[in-house]
Amino acid sequence: MADPMTSRSRRGASASAAQQTRGRTLPRWHYLVALAAGAANTLSFAPTPHGGWLELAIFAFFFAWLTRTTGWKSAALTGGAFGFGNFVTGVWWLYVSMHFYGGMAAPLAGAAVVLFSLYLAVYPALAAAVWSFCAGHARNGAADDDTPFSPTWHGALAFASAWAIGEWLRGTVFTGFPWLASGYAQVDGPFAGFAPVAGVYGVGWMLALVAALIVQALLPLLPSRQPGGSGGADRKGGKPGVSRVVVPGAIALALIAAGLLLPLVQWTVPANAPLTVRLLQGNVKQEMKFEESGMRAAIDQYQQMITSKPADLIVTPETAIPVLAQQLPAPFASAVRNFSDTTGSAILFGAIGGTITPEGQVIDYTNSLFGVTPGTRDVYRYDKHHLVPFGEFVPWGFRWFVNLMSIPLGDFYRGAPVQKPFIVHNQPVAVDICYEDIFGEEIARTIRESDTPAGVLVNSTNLAWFGDTIALDQHLQIARMRSLETGRPMLRATNTGMTAAIDADGKVLGRLTPYTVGSLDLAVQGTSGSTPYVTSGNNTVLAVSLLLLAFGFAFGPGIRRRQNGKQ
Repeated sequence: MADPMTSRSRRGASASAAQQTRGRTLPRWHYLVALAAGAANTLSFAPTPHGGWLELAIFAFFFAWLTRTTGWKSAALTGGAFGFGNFVTGVWWLYVSMHFYGGMAAPLAGAAVVLFSLYLAVYPALAAAVWSFCAGHARNGAADDDTPFSPTWHGALAFASAWAIGEWLRGTVFTGFPWLASGYAQVDGPFAGFAPVAGVYGVGWMLALVAALIVQALLPLLPSRQPGGSGGADRKGGKPGVSRVVVPGAIALALIAAGLLLPLVQWTVPANAPLTVRLLQGNVKQEMKFEESGMRAAIDQYQQMITSKPADLIVTPETAIPVLAQQLPAPFASAVRNFSDTTGSAILFGAIGGTITPEGQVIDYTNSLFGVTPGTRDVYRYDKHHLVPFGEFVPWGFRWFVNLMSIPLGDFYRGAPVQKPFIVHNQPVAVDICYEDIFGEEIARTIRESDTPAGVLVNSTNLAWFGDTIALDQHLQIARMRSLETGRPMLRATNTGMTAAIDADGKVLGRLTPYTVGSLDLAVQGTSGSTPYVTSGNNTVLAVSLLLLAFGFAFGPGIRRRQNGKQ
């Protein structure tokens, strides 16, 4: 007869079982390394030249680091740490707008940036957790199995799909903030060729897939991996099969080669005569822009800049004329109209829109662009549709936060999602304002649903809110992605920079030095036709990602058990 189990032995058994249930606990430095990798990933974006290659190396490391996790919780924490490191170093310039121009106390502005970065980090955390489930990592059938995850084909596809869905959600939820989407760093990288096929999220999908395949090829060669896990050896202790190394590595190289060769495909063709353009940069100080004296000076300056030299198209920055359109000074309106008629120049200028009631009250303020065309008294108008939270509208429950700043903006009225183009010498021009150009799906929709699809894109913006920071370079990089996605040139007129012209292949034709007064004069060739991305938008990458995630969720655990010999 066996000896009865004492209370001491029962406590020991319970402790042992609890320890097995918890599995392997990752040290804190694991998450600190993930955070550091995320911070390093900021260096992949502009102004780093050809940062897409650096991003590929960092993503390969990030995926390899995820394979050290043993469940969805540690995977989510790893992804969240990576994301926080990336965002807090990549969008720190928001501090400039809140503190230096908004007047918010420095500690509060710094805390706001940190909290916002934590919110943005939720999406890579979610992506990592979903990958863990759909790759069969979090549901391996044994609570005490703490072996590291073995990179597999379905695991690589699940990582790419979860990452793309996470980035799409970040660009959609609460009006979206897709800044620093991983695909933007690839405009000069190996995957830029996929932009006209599947857009910025599709480029991010391909980046994540290739990074995972590289890890899948390399990890079996490392002797430190546990047998039965990612293993440097097979379960019998032998060397890994050649196919486990060569096949994923070869496919990764083939996808990189495809990304490098795809730019040779011409999705659009030149249409209509080239346009001579002048893009104006007034360098009006932000702190003076809405003061009475500053407003008068800005109007006089832009009147002189507009009428100094003719061009087919002249564009000013966002709210370059910081008054209500109905209250434009007569000398400015007369000078611009006469100049347009006598020189044949079409002029787009930024001002404030609004509706004046019979009682003389102004309602429905809009952030707008107005167009003057030679030989006609009709005035073109574009009203900004995608408004900036806290700057142009106050999210519900955050009025107290806006009251901490002294920014002279409030709730604006939204324009229609799709508005008619501005016609310049038979060339339709699609315009957008400020950060509307970071939403590629909306620009593609404008082209797709317009009765006269635009052949040229124009962005009018004012980044003076963010000072002389990396925000200027990052926004130019985003604009280049829009050209790649749509196969159309992009013209940017900004108050302080980056004023630039980009051709239909995403190459910068010219730019002005930030924080200088000047005009960028050049010729651009409009295009016609539709890229696959213009035709289908984000639907392609979303459909593929959801299908692959569903497959991984349904069959991933069984595949992993069979690979680990647990029939």
